[in-house]
Amino acid sequence: MTPTQLRYEVADGIATITLSRPESLNAFTPVMAAEFAAAARQADADDDVRVVVVTGAGRAFCAGADLGGGGGTFRDRGARPDPVPRGTIDGVPRDWGGIASLPFAALRKPVIAAVNGPAVGIGATITLPMDVRIAAESARFGFVFARRGIVPEAASTWFLPRVVGISQAVEWVATGRVFDAAEALRGRLVSRVVPDDELLPTALGLAREIAENTSGIAVGAARQLLWSMLGAPSPWDAHRAESRALAELGAGPDAVEGVTSFLEKRPPRFAARLGEGSVAGVPRWPAAPEDAGP
Repeated sequence: MTPTQLRYEVADGIATITLSRPESLNAFTPVMAAEFAAAARQADADDDVRVVVVTGAGRAFCAGADLGGGGGTFRDRGARPDPVPRGTIDGVPRDWGGIASLPFAALRKPVIAAVNGPAVGIGATITLPMDVRIAAESARFGFVFARRGIVPEAASTWFLPRVVGISQAVEWVATGRVFDAAEALRGRLVSRVVPDDELLPTALGLAREIAENTSGIAVGAARQLLWSMLGAPSPWDAHRAESRALAELGAGPDAVEGVTSFLEKRPPRFAARLGEGSVAGVPRWPAAPEDAGP
């Protein structure tokens, strides 16, 4: 299906996903949610994609949910036919933010958010499962849900405290205020802030560094390990998983190439493919629960 509310482009091992409703500051819709999730799955399945960059068209990253439904925007969810199927969880309709964000959590490739302007509501929460967030100086963030009478979505009550810590997370969510890129940097929501005209070159430069110098299967396994171990009860869980992954990858072609290229003082030529399923014995994460209906 050709997307209508975002652009998906691949070049030099980098998939660039651009939210593309610039006339409405890329306000999020159910259709965009479905297309966003599909783009993540497409990038995961394509062995030619090594890194994903996500940004917005025009002067915004994403200004939040499209509120064109007025006061009934949230009340009507589930009360009328959905424009695209979304399934249920725990017997209620899944929220569109979770539908959009969780496939990015499951990606086995690094994801870089290039936040080029306002990222408010779901515009902020969809970036949380991404690995690196880089902000333009003009970027603004806001977890504004309490000011709209609702709670955060997109599984952000799991992600946000793990990204910025519980104290900062509660402050931003409880106040619902919009804050600038400098505060986002202080609060560790973003890793760096750059001038607006340097945002995409910076994000793409980081993506190229990954794509040109690292093993796709090694990065895929490491990303899954890092995220899944956030909820592990003991470092022994990490030791168990890492030992298995090292045993499998160490016997593979990319480990041979990594060492050989280093000794020969030349760029590596990694050729191993991710394929489907687990990587180096690391289970796919996060596994969908039984109450997540079709």
